[in-house]
Amino acid sequence: MASAALGPKWQSPLPCYGHKMEICKGPYSLLFFLLFLFHSEAASRPFGRRPYKMQSFRIWDINQKTFYLRNDQLVAGYLQMPNTKLEEKIDMVPIDPHTVFLGIHKGKLCLSCVKSGDDIRLQLEAVDITDLSKNKEQNKRFTFIRSESGLTISFQSAACPGWFLCTVVEADQPVRLTNNLEDSGMITKFYLQEDK
Repeated sequence: MASAALGPKWQSPLPCYGHKMEICKGPYSLLFFLLFLFHSEAASRPFGRRPYKMQSFRIWDINQKTFYLRNDQLVAGYLQMPNTKLEEKIDMVPIDPHTVFLGIHKGKLCLSCVKSGDDIRLQLEAVDITDLSKNKEQNKRFTFIRSESGLTISFQSAACPGWFLCTVVEADQPVRLTNNLEDSGMITKFYLQEDK
């Protein structure tokens, strides 16, 4: 008789909790339902399958040099008034959480890694960044692996593993690629700030 007085085997002031829950009718039910829907939507649309969206960022190396164009070549230097208007923003389109396409001039010029014999170099190609294919092999030379370390970011070429986007210590020199991370004259770490 004592057990009958206790009522059903499972009782809880918050019916949303417990391993025998069938229908959540408590005050948290709407919250759990919305979280479930959000999780289901996120799971059904992996990051890499979302439509490509270009974002623009201010970029500067850890020595505070910014990018600009000189004679159709991307260089890094210290721009002062009235030349600050020459600063190039870096345009970025994510492919998946760790790889991106990079461009300048509102995505009309794309950065690419090009092999010529034993020479590996960075070049600008007149390609619209939003037209690049999702086929990673087809556009591998435009693809960079984005790695974050604290507040800084580095960009490694997907086509040439071990080669990183870099500037040099001296100002007003071309932005290039390096595979020598021990060289103190090469700077591979950058800061980004979204250009709104």
